[in-house]
Amino acid sequence: MARMVQCVKLGRELPGLENPPVSGELGRRIYENVSAEAWEMWRDYSVIVINHYGLSFADPRAGEFMRAQMEEFFFGEDAAMP
Repeated sequence: MARMVQCVKLGRELPGLENPPVSGELGRRIYENVSAEAWEMWRDYSVIVINHYGLSFADPRAGEFMRAQMEEFFFGEDAAMP
């Protein structure tokens, strides 16, 4: 049976992720509070962000920027879906 979480993004109880998706505190927060469905939404959105800003992960600042975008997407003031 899938592990259930109260998803902060979608506002309902849904199956959670199998493992933390990124390292550190942000990964733990996502694992505990974000559903697998919302994570897929992030993956789609992250492609848009990467292409829009022309990010190259050879530049360490790109990873920092994407972690900040990820935190805002899931936990920012306007993160919850209407």
